[in-house]
Amino acid sequence: MKKILIANRGEIAMRIIRTCREMGIKTVAVYSEADRDSLHVRFADEAVCIGPAPSKESYLSIPAIISAAEITNADGIHPGFGFLSENAKFSRICAEHGIKFIGATPDQINKMGDKATAKETMKAAGVPCVPGSDGLLESYDHAKKIAKEIGYPVMMKATAGGGGKGMRAIWKEEELEKAWESARQEAAAAFGNDGMYMEKLIEEPRHIEIQVIGDQTGKAAHLSERDCSVQRRHQKLTEETPSPFMTPELRQAMGDAAVKAAEYIAYEGAGTVEFLVDKHRNFYFMEMNTRIQVEHPITEEVTDYDLIREQIKIATGTKISGRNHEPKQHAIECRINAEDPYNNFRPSPGKITAFHAPGGHGVRIDTHVYAGYTIPSNYDSMIAKLIVTGRTRQQAIERMKRALDEFIIEGIHTTIPFHRQLMDHPDYVEGNYTTKFMETFEMN
Repeated sequence: MKKILIANRGEIAMRIIRTCREMGIKTVAVYSEADRDSLHVRFADEAVCIGPAPSKESYLSIPAIISAAEITNADGIHPGFGFLSENAKFSRICAEHGIKFIGATPDQINKMGDKATAKETMKAAGVPCVPGSDGLLESYDHAKKIAKEIGYPVMMKATAGGGGKGMRAIWKEEELEKAWESARQEAAAAFGNDGMYMEKLIEEPRHIEIQVIGDQTGKAAHLSERDCSVQRRHQKLTEETPSPFMTPELRQAMGDAAVKAAEYIAYEGAGTVEFLVDKHRNFYFMEMNTRIQVEHPITEEVTDYDLIREQIKIATGTKISGRNHEPKQHAIECRINAEDPYNNFRPSPGKITAFHAPGGHGVRIDTHVYAGYTIPSNYDSMIAKLIVTGRTRQQAIERMKRALDEFIIEGIHTTIPFHRQLMDHPDYVEGNYTTKFMETFEMN
């Protein structure tokens, strides 16, 4: 592969450019008019403007991206995460134009992209799944019947969902009808699909995911777990590996299940099998992300494994070793968002007037911003990822405190103060947290 177009923006575009440069591969950045001054535009070998600020007219415009690839003679497209990264139509169109989509095949995306279909696929593969409906709910009466069978509390989810849209926790039958109507309306508005399914609500859940990698021969391996349980409105705030909740036996079982899932669909590239783990360490398949994850750097840091490089190599036909990798150190990632944690995490776009990134041993920054850069209001609010690595979890926490204290971003509000308080929270320090952690967290 000689030239890769990056169908994304921000820090993930910069991340891909860095690995391509190390591999001697030319890069093409695409950008909207709002991103003209972003670093990925400056550091790519070529850059093509693909439309105005709204995503649907730029980063989600398949014709514009394919045209940019053709006029620059790119032979590969890396979709990053978000936008078109899990779009089966885009993957297929790339192939039709003789451009290698660096990611999953259309069939794999279709099997795992729709949550109800993914659950049926994983059941067939023998991967533990949360008890619930077989496929989509046909009606309110059907939902009522399933809820009685599996027992309250239950969780209703949109089959095309993401980011918490179309999800409702229901604790008793009297709440079901209202939840059924509101969840379907929300799902239809957000995804154009009001299909719903139901699962048993897992109490005191941990969100633990397994990083997998698979080659074109159908062979897969895993690179251990990431604990993503600190979330707000189903959006991850910080992640760590290894999970403080993990045991060697649980890692073995979850790793085996994730590899089984990947090999069942002959998965190609980097992907993540996400599980809910209850307080008894029972684990259940939740979903599979058929793309690189935001939090992939912590896995890279503890396994010394460049996941972007592996994605590119696999796309060109390289076989994986098949060896599973376990964490050699401890890594934590804090997502730095342009949000005000003292004001209900309200978005805070605007011009950065001062920027100083922390450094030193065991500190990594992935970002696309700088002093003088204006953060547009059109996109996700994440502007940087701060990753630290230590020999132990305690050392990683202390290093993260030091790095957060050094991190200066002025002109806008950011989540740096939240993360700094999190690192001192007794429950976080003890590793005693679930996906409900943020429901009781208060800024001071």
